[in-house]
Amino acid sequence: MKKKQRYSGIVYSTDETFAYQEADSDETETLPNHKQQLRVMLDRKMRGGKTVTLVTGFVGTSDDLEVLGKKLKQKCGVGGSTKDGEIIVQGDFRQRILQLLSDEGYRVKLAGG
Repeated sequence: MKKKQRYSGIVYSTDETFAYQEADSDETETLPNHKQQLRVMLDRKMRGGKTVTLVTGFVGTSDDLEVLGKKLKQKCGVGGSTKDGEIIVQGDFRQRILQLLSDEGYRVKLAGG
């Protein structure tokens, strides 16, 4: 895990009234399920010809993304990962994931060919 610096830019200041400003956190608050707009698509690029199902468009913390990714992988009985705001599930599970997310209350669309 990459260690995040607490302060950015200023190393030292001779100004007695100077106050460090902490960097804002990158993570946004997780939206409720019914406000999420997720896209489910099939992908083969940069994966050695292997087919994966991608779920994109999640707005929220990385912890909540991990929980949703774990739930989808368990329900499909396959492996995968969550990174860069995407859930990657190994194999072609578009219809099953679409149904699972709809049952959870998410707004879901099939994307791509």
